[in-house]
Amino acid sequence: MPIKIPDTLPAYETLVHEGVRVMTETAAIRQDIRPLQIGLLNLMPNKIKTEVQMARLVGASPLQVEFSLIRIGGHRAKNTPEEHLLSFYETWEEVRHRKFDGFIITGAPIELLDYEDVTYWNEMQQIFEWTQTNVHSTLNVCWGAMAAIYHFHGVPKYELKEKAFGVYRHRNLCPSSIYLNGFSDDFQVPVSRWTEVRRADIEKNPKLEILMESEEMGVCLVHEKQGNRLYMFNHVEYDSTSLSDEYFRDVNSGVPIKLPHDYFPHNDPELAPLNRWRSHAHLFFGNWINEIYQTTPYDLETVGELAA
Repeated sequence: MPIKIPDTLPAYETLVHEGVRVMTETAAIRQDIRPLQIGLLNLMPNKIKTEVQMARLVGASPLQVEFSLIRIGGHRAKNTPEEHLLSFYETWEEVRHRKFDGFIITGAPIELLDYEDVTYWNEMQQIFEWTQTNVHSTLNVCWGAMAAIYHFHGVPKYELKEKAFGVYRHRNLCPSSIYLNGFSDDFQVPVSRWTEVRRADIEKNPKLEILMESEEMGVCLVHEKQGNRLYMFNHVEYDSTSLSDEYFRDVNSGVPIKLPHDYFPHNDPELAPLNRWRSHAHLFFGNWINEIYQTTPYDLETVGELAA
């Protein structure tokens, strides 16, 4: 089944062009099934780019998914037109009465700030608590993952001496995990962050299981079974050009930045990078959505009733 998004959302044409099946509201109504309700709390400044990245992966599922775009109400996005936000987004306050089968919380370019210094940290804390009763499974990404694992378990983040930036080999630490079904033992994942969480802190909590790790970049993916939460600290959702966009943005702004590791062919930024993580990104999101489908209650309003 295809993903259901508004016909006029800019991501619509992009996804159709890429061959992702997209469903109109009219067609969705004709199908006598309950679509999975997946929400995206988009904290990125360029929300349109992130919408496409996430919708591309969610929309590859064979299940019908209704995709809702959500933002922080009191925070103004710098790189997204206000008209776009008003047309396609709801604030969390406007959807907090709803239940979701799945909920994605993105990264944000604020990782060098202490959590308590983030202007919308109080609202983030409320959202994290809300997911325990209103969301069946939450996927937290990059800063969203670091913030969530800090909120729920006090796991700290540490500032790096230089930016972790590039494409790095990762190991599959738990081939039997439902979220790594079909994964290779060794695969590549884009990394772009100034902070990290550490294995030693995570291992102190028996509720947390490390599923992916890089010898060079550390922990990548953590699963928390009791809360149906995933913490993805890197960027499997990235486009082929996401790292090059970040690199040239910094170069053009005069910000010191190294070439992204193992990304440009022959380390030549004039050459187009090859995407070597796309298949595993689709596997990961497909496994997540399939697990939601297998375990979420048919009556959406009962989501969270058995929350610990």
